[in-house]
Amino acid sequence: MTDPPALVLPTTGPDPIPVDTAVAAVLGYARGRRPLWFRSFDRPQGHWVELPAFGWTRYDTLPTGPDGDDDILLGEGLHGRLDRPGWADVRQSLDAVAPLATAADERAGGQPFWELPDDELSVLGEPGTVGAAFREIDRASGAHPGHVRAILHHQRPALVPHLTRSTRRALLPHTHEGDSGVEAVVHRELRVNADAFSHLEDRVAALLGDARPTRLRLHDILLWLATTLRLAHAVALGTATPEWQCHLAAVTPR
Repeated sequence: MTDPPALVLPTTGPDPIPVDTAVAAVLGYARGRRPLWFRSFDRPQGHWVELPAFGWTRYDTLPTGPDGDDDILLGEGLHGRLDRPGWADVRQSLDAVAPLATAADERAGGQPFWELPDDELSVLGEPGTVGAAFREIDRASGAHPGHVRAILHHQRPALVPHLTRSTRRALLPHTHEGDSGVEAVVHRELRVNADAFSHLEDRVAALLGDARPTRLRLHDILLWLATTLRLAHAVALGTATPEWQCHLAAVTPR
């Protein structure tokens, strides 16, 4: 079996990421657990419980609901609970950005983000581009843009990138003159690593089964793990899972 190419992602660091390492990291993100000392009415003295270490089960495996209020729970699954004013802010922001997200969807014409022409993420192609719509979404996302982007990505997983404060900071130094936003950096990295991400999509879906994240979400997971110094921990968690053994069995030649 020919080894898939490594992921060359300058936003995560200077060294390429072997696809096996990326698989292990995503497995760790999906299946990793962390201990928590918990007190309850039936055990007031406290005891250790195991909780998901990352947001997979609170976000990636959940469906998008018909009610936008339900979708706010998805944003909370990645970015934390909202108080009542925060909930109202996100609800208002979702109403404001809905026409912009629809415009981006229509402009894309069914193409996934990574297959869009370069001009769609460049100011040279404006007005009316997908990148311009993303920029307007950011301006209308209120005080909790991470929650809004998480919801929009979940609604349109092949088109709208999920961005956080930390990943934006990692992407910004890699922007080029004329980029409509940091999304252009994600677009370039997905295009350059098309074969590797295609392989990663298929492996993750086959191993996990409870969700099939697009390469847009997989890029987001790897970038977030790297920028928050959690990549090595996620890899260690991933290589301890039964799914990792299945992966090794599938890729090891007989």
